[in-house]
Amino acid sequence: MERYNRHIILSEIGQIGQDKISKAKVLVIGAGGLGCPVLQYLTAAGVGTLGIIDFDVVEKSNLQRQVLFGSSSLGKNKAIAAKERLQDLNEDIVLIAYPEKLTHQNAIALFNKYDIIVDGSDNFETRYLVNDACIITNKPLVFGAIYKFEGQVSVFNYQNGPSYRCLFPNSPEKHSVQNCSEIGVLGVLPGIIGNMQANEVLKIILGIGNVLSGKLLCYNALTTQTSTLKINKFDKNFSTLSKESFHNNKISILCEIRIEEVSIEEVFNKENVQFIDVREVHEQPKVTCLNATSIPLNALKDSLLKIDSNKDKMIFCQSGIRSKQAVTILKNANMQNCFSIKEGASEILKYINKQQNVSNHAR
Repeated sequence: MERYNRHIILSEIGQIGQDKISKAKVLVIGAGGLGCPVLQYLTAAGVGTLGIIDFDVVEKSNLQRQVLFGSSSLGKNKAIAAKERLQDLNEDIVLIAYPEKLTHQNAIALFNKYDIIVDGSDNFETRYLVNDACIITNKPLVFGAIYKFEGQVSVFNYQNGPSYRCLFPNSPEKHSVQNCSEIGVLGVLPGIIGNMQANEVLKIILGIGNVLSGKLLCYNALTTQTSTLKINKFDKNFSTLSKESFHNNKISILCEIRIEEVSIEEVFNKENVQFIDVREVHEQPKVTCLNATSIPLNALKDSLLKIDSNKDKMIFCQSGIRSKQAVTILKNANMQNCFSIKEGASEILKYINKQQNVSNHAR
Protein backbone atom coordinates (compact mmCIF):
# COMPACT_ATOMS: atom_id res chain seq x y z
CA MET A 1 0.00 0.00 0.00
CA GLU A 2 2.78 2.43 0.89
CA ARG A 3 4.95 1.75 -2.17
CA TYR A 4 2.10 2.14 -4.67
CA ASN A 5 0.04 4.70 -2.77
CA ARG A 6 0.23 7.34 -5.53
CA HIS A 7 -1.20 4.84 -7.98
CA ILE A 8 -3.88 3.53 -5.68
CA ILE A 9 -5.29 6.95 -4.80
CA LEU A 10 -5.86 7.66 -8.51
CA SER A 11 -9.52 6.86 -9.14
CA GLU A 12 -8.65 5.54 -12.61
CA ILE A 13 -6.31 2.94 -11.08
CA GLY A 14 -7.15 2.15 -7.46
CA GLN A 15 -6.27 -1.12 -5.75
CA ILE A 16 -7.90 -3.13 -8.55
CA GLY A 17 -5.70 -1.46 -11.13
CA GLN A 18 -2.56 -1.94 -9.08
CA ASP A 19 -3.44 -5.61 -8.74
CA LYS A 20 -3.63 -5.81 -12.54
CA ILE A 21 -0.16 -4.30 -12.76
CA SER A 22 1.21 -6.78 -10.22
CA LYS A 23 -0.19 -9.71 -12.23
CA ALA A 24 1.11 -8.49 -15.58
CA LYS A 25 4.03 -10.12 -17.40
CA VAL A 26 6.07 -7.91 -19.73
CA LEU A 27 9.06 -8.85 -21.88
CA VAL A 28 11.50 -6.08 -22.88
CA ILE A 29 13.63 -6.70 -25.96
CA GLY A 30 16.97 -4.98 -25.40
CA ALA A 31 18.31 -3.30 -22.26
CA GLY A 32 19.81 -0.37 -24.14
CA GLY A 33 18.81 3.26 -24.59
CA LEU A 34 15.07 2.52 -24.81
CA GLY A 35 15.00 -0.60 -22.67
CA CYS A 36 16.63 1.06 -19.64
CA PRO A 37 13.90 3.67 -18.97
CA VAL A 38 11.16 1.19 -19.83
CA LEU A 39 12.56 -1.28 -17.30
CA GLN A 40 13.11 1.35 -14.61
CA TYR A 41 9.60 2.71 -14.68
CA LEU A 42 7.81 -0.62 -15.10
CA THR A 43 9.84 -1.95 -12.18
CA ALA A 44 8.91 1.05 -10.05
CA ALA A 45 5.26 0.70 -11.12
CA GLY A 46 5.21 -2.87 -9.77
CA VAL A 47 4.77 -4.92 -12.96
CA GLY A 48 4.71 -8.43 -11.51
CA THR A 49 7.06 -10.18 -13.92
CA LEU A 50 9.61 -8.43 -16.12
CA GLY A 51 11.69 -10.33 -18.66
CA ILE A 52 14.85 -8.79 -20.12
CA ILE A 53 16.56 -10.25 -23.17
CA ASP A 54 19.88 -8.85 -24.42
CA PHE A 55 23.11 -10.57 -25.52
CA ASP A 56 25.22 -7.39 -25.52
CA VAL A 57 27.57 -6.14 -22.77
CA VAL A 58 27.74 -2.72 -21.10
CA GLU A 59 30.35 -0.40 -22.62
CA LYS A 60 31.49 3.02 -21.44
CA SER A 61 29.90 4.70 -24.47
CA ASN A 62 26.50 3.37 -23.28
CA LEU A 63 26.57 5.36 -20.05
CA GLN A 64 25.76 8.66 -21.81
CA ARG A 65 22.13 7.53 -22.22
CA GLN A 66 21.66 4.10 -20.60
CA VAL A 67 21.39 5.54 -17.10
CA LEU A 68 20.32 2.27 -15.51
CA PHE A 69 24.00 1.27 -15.61
CA GLY A 70 27.09 2.65 -13.88
CA SER A 71 30.82 2.08 -13.96
CA SER A 72 30.41 -1.12 -11.93
CA SER A 73 28.31 -2.54 -14.80
CA LEU A 74 31.02 -2.22 -17.44
CA GLY A 75 31.77 -5.51 -19.19
CA LYS A 76 28.68 -7.25 -17.82
CA ASN A 77 25.89 -8.67 -19.93
CA LYS A 78 23.18 -6.00 -20.15
CA ALA A 79 20.29 -8.29 -19.18
CA ILE A 80 22.10 -9.53 -16.08
CA ALA A 81 23.39 -6.06 -15.15
CA ALA A 82 19.87 -4.61 -15.55
CA LYS A 83 18.39 -7.30 -13.33
CA GLU A 84 20.96 -6.60 -10.60
CA ARG A 85 20.19 -2.87 -10.61
CA LEU A 86 16.43 -3.31 -10.80
CA GLN A 87 16.28 -5.76 -7.89
CA ASP A 88 17.39 -2.92 -5.65
CA LEU A 89 14.66 -0.69 -7.07
CA ASN A 90 11.87 -3.17 -6.32
CA GLU A 91 12.53 -6.44 -4.52
CA ASP A 92 8.86 -7.49 -4.67
CA ILE A 93 8.63 -8.27 -8.40
CA VAL A 94 10.03 -11.13 -10.48
CA LEU A 95 12.90 -10.20 -12.78
CA ILE A 96 14.12 -12.71 -15.36
CA ALA A 97 17.30 -12.10 -17.38
CA TYR A 98 17.87 -13.80 -20.73
CA PRO A 99 21.54 -13.14 -21.64
CA GLU A 100 21.09 -14.36 -25.20
CA LYS A 101 20.17 -13.20 -28.67
CA LEU A 102 16.53 -13.20 -29.77
CA THR A 103 16.19 -15.54 -32.76
CA HIS A 104 13.56 -17.22 -34.89
CA GLN A 105 14.17 -20.37 -32.86
CA ASN A 106 13.50 -18.96 -29.36
CA ALA A 107 11.15 -16.02 -29.94
CA ILE A 108 7.76 -17.77 -30.03
CA ALA A 109 8.33 -19.93 -26.95
CA LEU A 110 9.61 -16.87 -25.08
CA PHE A 111 6.77 -14.56 -26.15
CA ASN A 112 4.16 -17.11 -25.09
CA LYS A 113 5.26 -16.61 -21.46
CA TYR A 114 4.38 -12.89 -21.46
CA ASP A 115 1.35 -10.63 -21.91
CA ILE A 116 3.00 -7.65 -23.58
CA ILE A 117 6.19 -7.28 -25.63
CA VAL A 118 8.23 -4.07 -25.64
CA ASP A 119 10.68 -3.54 -28.51
CA GLY A 120 13.77 -1.60 -27.50
CA SER A 121 15.96 -2.97 -30.30
CA ASP A 122 18.08 -0.80 -32.58
CA ASN A 123 18.05 -2.69 -35.89
CA PHE A 124 15.48 -3.53 -38.54
CA GLU A 125 16.10 -7.28 -38.57
CA THR A 126 15.12 -7.60 -34.91
CA ARG A 127 12.12 -5.29 -35.32
CA TYR A 128 10.63 -7.45 -38.07
CA LEU A 129 11.42 -10.61 -36.10
CA VAL A 130 9.68 -9.20 -32.99
CA ASN A 131 6.69 -8.01 -35.02
CA ASP A 132 6.16 -11.36 -36.70
CA ALA A 133 6.53 -13.33 -33.47
CA CYS A 134 3.97 -11.03 -31.82
CA ILE A 135 1.48 -11.68 -34.62
CA ILE A 136 1.94 -15.45 -34.36
CA THR A 137 1.60 -15.43 -30.54
CA ASN A 138 -1.09 -12.70 -30.58
CA LYS A 139 0.79 -10.35 -28.25
CA PRO A 140 0.55 -6.55 -28.30
CA LEU A 141 3.84 -4.90 -29.26
CA VAL A 142 4.93 -1.54 -27.81
CA PHE A 143 7.33 -0.05 -30.33
CA GLY A 144 9.92 2.71 -29.96
CA ALA A 145 12.68 4.04 -32.18
CA ILE A 146 15.19 6.92 -32.00
CA TYR A 147 17.30 8.76 -34.56
CA LYS A 148 19.62 11.64 -33.58
CA PHE A 149 17.06 14.13 -32.14
CA GLU A 150 13.84 12.38 -33.15
CA GLY A 151 11.82 9.49 -31.76
CA GLN A 152 8.79 7.37 -32.63
CA VAL A 153 6.30 5.42 -30.50
CA SER A 154 3.44 3.14 -31.48
CA VAL A 155 1.54 0.03 -30.38
CA PHE A 156 1.20 -2.79 -32.90
CA ASN A 157 -0.98 -5.90 -33.02
CA TYR A 158 -3.26 -4.52 -30.30
CA GLN A 159 -6.85 -5.78 -30.40
CA ASN A 160 -6.56 -6.78 -34.04
CA GLY A 161 -4.87 -3.48 -34.95
CA PRO A 162 -2.11 -2.76 -37.51
CA SER A 163 1.37 -4.30 -37.31
CA TYR A 164 4.85 -2.91 -37.86
CA ARG A 165 4.75 -4.33 -41.39
CA CYS A 166 1.64 -2.23 -42.08
CA LEU A 167 3.76 0.86 -41.41
CA PHE A 168 6.99 -0.38 -43.01
CA PRO A 169 6.18 -3.25 -45.44
CA ASN A 170 9.75 -3.48 -46.72
CA SER A 171 12.96 -3.27 -44.77
CA PRO A 172 15.81 -1.09 -46.01
CA GLU A 173 18.96 -2.84 -47.16
CA LYS A 174 21.11 -4.09 -44.33
CA HIS A 175 23.67 -1.47 -43.18
CA SER A 176 22.00 1.24 -45.32
CA VAL A 177 20.68 3.08 -42.23
CA GLN A 178 23.14 4.20 -39.57
CA ASN A 179 22.48 3.66 -35.86
CA CYS A 180 23.37 5.87 -32.91
CA SER A 181 26.89 4.44 -32.61
CA GLU A 182 27.59 5.89 -36.05
CA ILE A 183 25.65 9.18 -36.12
CA GLY A 184 25.12 9.92 -32.43
CA VAL A 185 21.98 10.51 -30.37
CA LEU A 186 20.94 13.14 -27.84
CA GLY A 187 21.40 11.45 -24.45
CA VAL A 188 17.97 12.34 -23.03
CA LEU A 189 16.01 11.24 -26.13
CA PRO A 190 15.94 7.49 -25.34
CA GLY A 191 14.66 8.39 -21.85
CA ILE A 192 11.80 10.42 -23.30
CA ILE A 193 10.77 7.78 -25.86
CA GLY A 194 11.33 4.88 -23.44
CA ASN A 195 9.07 6.51 -20.87
CA MET A 196 6.40 6.96 -23.54
CA GLN A 197 6.68 3.23 -24.23
CA ALA A 198 6.33 2.45 -20.52
CA ASN A 199 3.23 4.67 -20.45
CA GLU A 200 1.65 2.67 -23.28
CA VAL A 201 2.39 -0.58 -21.42
CA LEU A 202 0.60 0.67 -18.30
CA LYS A 203 -2.38 1.91 -20.35
CA ILE A 204 -2.70 -1.53 -21.95
CA ILE A 205 -2.49 -3.32 -18.59
CA LEU A 206 -4.99 -0.99 -16.93
CA GLY A 207 -7.34 -0.59 -19.88
CA ILE A 208 -7.35 3.20 -19.56
CA GLY A 209 -6.70 6.10 -21.93
CA ASN A 210 -6.19 5.91 -25.68
CA VAL A 211 -3.59 3.36 -26.68
CA LEU A 212 -1.36 4.34 -29.62
CA SER A 213 -2.74 1.58 -31.84
CA GLY A 214 -3.12 2.58 -35.49
CA LYS A 215 -1.07 5.71 -34.77
CA LEU A 216 2.61 6.63 -34.90
CA LEU A 217 3.64 9.37 -32.48
CA CYS A 218 6.67 11.34 -33.73
CA TYR A 219 8.65 13.53 -31.33
CA ASN A 220 11.33 16.12 -32.14
CA ALA A 221 13.59 16.96 -29.21
CA LEU A 222 14.94 20.13 -30.86
CA THR A 223 11.55 21.75 -31.43
CA THR A 224 9.60 19.88 -28.71
CA GLN A 225 6.94 19.25 -31.34
CA THR A 226 4.92 16.08 -31.73
CA SER A 227 2.89 14.82 -34.65
CA THR A 228 0.70 11.74 -35.01
CA LEU A 229 0.41 9.73 -38.21
CA LYS A 230 -2.41 7.29 -38.95
CA ILE A 231 -1.46 3.66 -39.69
CA ASN A 232 -3.83 1.55 -41.78
CA LYS A 233 -4.04 -2.19 -41.36
CA PHE A 234 -3.22 -4.46 -44.30
CA ASP A 235 -4.46 -7.99 -43.71
CA LYS A 236 -1.99 -9.47 -46.20
CA ASN A 237 0.78 -8.71 -43.71
CA PHE A 238 -0.84 -11.15 -41.28
CA SER A 239 -2.04 -13.93 -43.60
CA THR A 240 1.40 -15.07 -44.78
CA LEU A 241 2.74 -15.73 -41.28
CA SER A 242 2.85 -19.19 -39.74
CA LYS A 243 4.84 -20.86 -36.99
CA GLU A 244 6.53 -23.16 -39.49
CA SER A 245 7.67 -20.38 -41.83
CA PHE A 246 8.81 -18.31 -38.87
CA HIS A 247 10.82 -21.11 -37.21
CA ASN A 248 12.48 -21.92 -40.52
CA ASN A 249 13.20 -18.23 -41.12
CA LYS A 250 11.45 -18.36 -44.49
CA ILE A 251 9.81 -14.98 -44.05
CA SER A 252 11.45 -12.39 -46.27
CA ILE A 253 12.89 -9.77 -43.94
CA LEU A 254 16.01 -8.33 -45.56
CA CYS A 255 17.52 -8.26 -48.97
CA GLU A 256 21.05 -8.96 -47.81
CA ILE A 257 24.43 -9.02 -49.42
CA ARG A 258 26.81 -11.36 -47.65
CA ILE A 259 29.39 -9.32 -45.77
CA GLU A 260 32.75 -11.01 -45.31
CA GLU A 261 34.52 -9.92 -42.13
CA VAL A 262 38.18 -10.36 -41.27
CA SER A 263 40.29 -9.43 -38.28
CA ILE A 264 43.34 -7.18 -38.53
CA GLU A 265 45.40 -10.16 -37.39
CA GLU A 266 44.32 -12.07 -40.51
CA VAL A 267 45.31 -9.34 -42.94
CA PHE A 268 48.29 -7.72 -41.22
CA ASN A 269 50.92 -9.60 -43.23
CA LYS A 270 48.95 -10.08 -46.44
CA GLU A 271 50.29 -8.78 -49.72
CA ASN A 272 48.43 -7.15 -52.61
CA VAL A 273 46.05 -5.38 -50.23
CA GLN A 274 44.48 -1.94 -50.38
CA PHE A 275 43.36 -0.59 -47.01
CA ILE A 276 40.44 1.83 -47.21
CA ASP A 277 39.48 4.13 -44.33
CA VAL A 278 35.79 5.11 -44.69
CA ARG A 279 35.73 7.44 -41.68
CA GLU A 280 35.36 11.19 -42.00
CA VAL A 281 38.72 12.96 -42.48
CA HIS A 282 38.59 14.60 -39.04
CA GLU A 283 38.12 11.36 -37.10
CA GLN A 284 40.87 10.14 -34.79
CA PRO A 285 43.07 8.21 -34.36
CA LYS A 286 44.86 8.30 -37.69
CA VAL A 287 46.20 4.92 -38.83
CA THR A 288 48.94 6.25 -41.07
CA CYS A 289 51.08 3.11 -40.84
CA LEU A 290 48.65 1.22 -43.10
CA ASN A 291 49.02 3.79 -45.87
CA ALA A 292 45.26 3.55 -46.28
CA THR A 293 43.20 5.27 -48.94
CA SER A 294 40.87 7.72 -47.20
CA ILE A 295 37.36 7.74 -48.70
CA PRO A 296 34.51 8.85 -46.37
CA LEU A 297 31.54 6.53 -46.64
CA ASN A 298 29.22 9.18 -48.10
CA ALA A 299 31.71 9.78 -50.94
CA LEU A 300 32.41 6.12 -51.71
CA LYS A 301 30.00 5.74 -54.64
CA ASP A 302 31.63 8.68 -56.40
CA SER A 303 35.20 7.59 -55.65
CA LEU A 304 35.40 4.16 -57.23
CA LEU A 305 38.33 5.21 -59.42
CA LYS A 306 40.45 5.48 -56.24
CA ILE A 307 39.97 1.76 -55.61
CA ASP A 308 42.32 -0.82 -57.11
CA SER A 309 40.23 -3.62 -58.59
CA ASN A 310 43.26 -5.93 -58.70
CA LYS A 311 43.81 -5.84 -54.93
CA ASP A 312 41.94 -7.24 -51.94
CA LYS A 313 40.01 -4.33 -50.41
CA MET A 314 40.33 -4.25 -46.61
CA ILE A 315 37.93 -1.64 -45.27
CA PHE A 316 37.87 -0.19 -41.76
CA CYS A 317 36.12 2.56 -39.80
CA GLN A 318 35.72 3.59 -36.17
CA SER A 319 33.80 0.54 -34.92
CA GLY A 320 33.32 -1.93 -37.79
CA ILE A 321 29.81 -0.79 -38.77
CA ARG A 322 30.44 1.68 -41.60
CA SER A 323 32.97 -0.74 -43.07
CA LYS A 324 30.13 -3.23 -43.57
CA GLN A 325 28.07 -0.56 -45.29
CA ALA A 326 31.05 0.18 -47.51
CA VAL A 327 31.36 -3.48 -48.53
CA THR A 328 27.67 -3.47 -49.49
CA ILE A 329 28.15 -0.36 -51.62
CA LEU A 330 31.21 -1.79 -53.37
CA LYS A 331 29.59 -5.15 -54.04
CA ASN A 332 26.57 -3.39 -55.51
CA ALA A 333 29.08 -1.68 -57.81
CA ASN A 334 30.38 -5.14 -58.83
CA MET A 335 33.64 -4.77 -56.91
CA GLN A 336 35.14 -8.10 -55.90
CA ASN A 337 37.32 -9.16 -52.94
CA CYS A 338 35.92 -6.60 -50.50
CA PHE A 339 36.27 -7.29 -46.78
CA SER A 340 35.20 -5.48 -43.61
CA ILE A 341 37.81 -5.40 -40.82
CA LYS A 342 36.04 -6.32 -37.59
CA GLU A 343 38.07 -4.03 -35.36
CA GLY A 344 37.75 -0.25 -35.30
CA ALA A 345 40.62 2.17 -35.87
CA SER A 346 41.73 2.31 -32.22
CA GLU A 347 41.96 -1.48 -31.91
CA ILE A 348 43.73 -1.74 -35.25
CA LEU A 349 46.32 0.79 -34.11
CA LYS A 350 46.81 -1.03 -30.80
CA TYR A 351 47.41 -4.32 -32.62
CA ILE A 352 49.89 -2.78 -35.06
CA ASN A 353 51.83 -1.06 -32.27
CA LYS A 354 51.91 -4.29 -30.31
CA GLN A 355 53.30 -6.21 -33.29
CA GLN A 356 55.93 -3.55 -33.90
CA ASN A 357 57.01 -3.65 -30.23
CA VAL A 358 57.31 -7.44 -30.40
CA SER A 359 59.39 -7.14 -33.56
CA ASN A 360 61.69 -4.50 -32.05
CA HIS A 361 62.16 -6.59 -28.90
CA ALA A 362 63.10 -9.62 -30.99
CA ARG A 363 65.89 -7.62 -32.60
